[in-house]
Amino acid sequence: MNPQCSRCNKIVYPTEKVNCLDKYWHKGCFSCEVCKMTLNMKNYKGFDKKPYCSQHYPKTSFTSVADTPENLRLMQQSKVQSQVLYKEEFEKNKGKGFSVVADTPELQRIKKTQDQISNIKYHEDFEKSRMAGEAPPPESNAAYQPSSPQSYNYDPQPARSAAAPAPAPPTPSGGKRYKAIYDYVAADEDEVSFADGDVILDVQQIDEGWMFGRVERTGKQGMLPSNYVEAI
Repeated sequence: MNPQCSRCNKIVYPTEKVNCLDKYWHKGCFSCEVCKMTLNMKNYKGFDKKPYCSQHYPKTSFTSVADTPENLRLMQQSKVQSQVLYKEEFEKNKGKGFSVVADTPELQRIKKTQDQISNIKYHEDFEKSRMAGEAPPPESNAAYQPSSPQSYNYDPQPARSAAAPAPAPPTPSGGKRYKAIYDYVAADEDEVSFADGDVILDVQQIDEGWMFGRVERTGKQGMLPSNYVEAI
């Protein structure tokens, strides 16, 4: 017995029968559910046991989940479980000592950068405190004429009388000599840059953290951090 067409419900004879999607169709009735374009076994797309063309094939979309009491309870339960796991991990790791960190070149570079930042901050505080002090009288300013706008005359000795002649500048062979043990880049216009191994001449101690000297390699002079050099 010949089956009926799923589209027109008429008898389908073997010469015009299409067997697809668990149903029988006339060749002319096997068409898209939307645009009625005739389909074949190569270009059809089945959805819910109905034929569609590629243009009108139904797109599956996700539905939003409503905040039902059950969903809210599950979400709260998940948060509690996460907090319990976190506390367990915290209790396991509590009291354990820290592992020793290897002194790698990268860590040395970071440490050196932090030291430079600390020195810059110290220098800024030193300049602020110096500027906040009493300004010297005009006569003392006139008695000393700096050779360079970037140099400062820091003299830890008691002030000389106005009648005494100004001391001669130190010669390259005189004064204290220091050797740089790190690279340093000047952070202010009154500082001097130098490289590891440079010789610093005519060094004067300003305070516990800073010195004043001249780099033998470049001939430039200015302030430098005392923890970046060592006496030779």
